[in-house]
Amino acid sequence: MNTIPVLSAATAAPEAKPVLEQVARSLGRIPNMYGVMAQSPAVLEAYVQFSNALRKGSIGNAMAERIALAAAEYNGCSYCLSAHSYLGARTGLTAADIRDAREMKAGDEKTDAAMQFTRQLLTTPQSLSEANVSTLRAAGYTDGAILEIIANVVRNIFTNYLNVVAGTEVDWPEVVTPLKPAVHENE
Repeated sequence: MNTIPVLSAATAAPEAKPVLEQVARSLGRIPNMYGVMAQSPAVLEAYVQFSNALRKGSIGNAMAERIALAAAEYNGCSYCLSAHSYLGARTGLTAADIRDAREMKAGDEKTDAAMQFTRQLLTTPQSLSEANVSTLRAAGYTDGAILEIIANVVRNIFTNYLNVVAGTEVDWPEVVTPLKPAVHENE
């Protein structure tokens, strides 16, 4: 059920139109999530700017997609789970990589360290310590990359909550089988 309507470039406020046009140029269309965000041009612009800045980071698109999948699974956001399963595959993630990311794990040690940190950020952020940062550094992450992991988790929590509250209609190839309760079992 869509509780916050999707706006198009034609129905959005004038301030939102150039941002929606930028999204359309970048993605080839305006996904429903951006149409929901257009209800507040400030939210739409903030999200697009934040996302564009993070794309320039050092962790890469595949890691960003893994984080997005973990957050979507954890927060029960079918919109984001569907979008990032599609986008993750486009970055080169295999079906096994996508499933692992949804389970907040990975086959290689460096990526798995980031996924375990992501799990802790999502489930018990108050328990994070210097030891967690040291583990990431030992796996090969710079302090800048660690900040990018945190920023990507936060960005995806925002979109998960937005789409759950808005009831955003999925306009990506839909992923209908959540892995839950497996993700929450190990918390």
